[in-house]
Amino acid sequence: MKRILVWLFILSFSLAAARAQDDATQQQINKLNGQVQDLLDAQAVQAKRIDALEKEIAELRDKSGGSSVAQGDLQKLADQVQEIDKKRQADRELILKEIEKLGKAGGSSGSGHKSPPTATTTPTASSSASPGGKENGYEYAVQRNDTLSTIVKAYREQGIKVTTDQILKANPGLNPNSLKVGQKIFIPAPAK
Repeated sequence: MKRILVWLFILSFSLAAARAQDDATQQQINKLNGQVQDLLDAQAVQAKRIDALEKEIAELRDKSGGSSVAQGDLQKLADQVQEIDKKRQADRELILKEIEKLGKAGGSSGSGHKSPPTATTTPTASSSASPGGKENGYEYAVQRNDTLSTIVKAYREQGIKVTTDQILKANPGLNPNSLKVGQKIFIPAPAK
């Protein structure tokens, strides 16, 4: 009889443990079902947002495509920019010719290098070491076969004491190994 009671006790304990395990499993399943439902709801919200954005893009395309006035304005603006650029090029050529005349009048240096331009006061927005102010110096357009050393040498021959370090400091972002023809660089005037 004791054996039967022990077996009944073990059987009831096992059934209770199995029932508890089933309850825990059911809770996990319910939790996962809730998370899946949240993900599905979030996906539906995203789909609605995407649809709204697609409609908005389509409306913007319709508005931009139907506006021939805006296209005409853009063409007119492009033409004006090209005209200004042509005038800028003509002014640049005139300035270079005047610089050559000044160099010849002042006596050339025999180095074959064009003489440096005359001193000017240049705003230092991004091309000099003292932001926001003005600095005396020279604006120089890089010529073919120029290096920073040859530019410094030409200025020194004209009596302007400048170093490559000063030029690099006055022109942040200037790469001395890749100077481009026509590139403007600022040559700081020596302090008096």
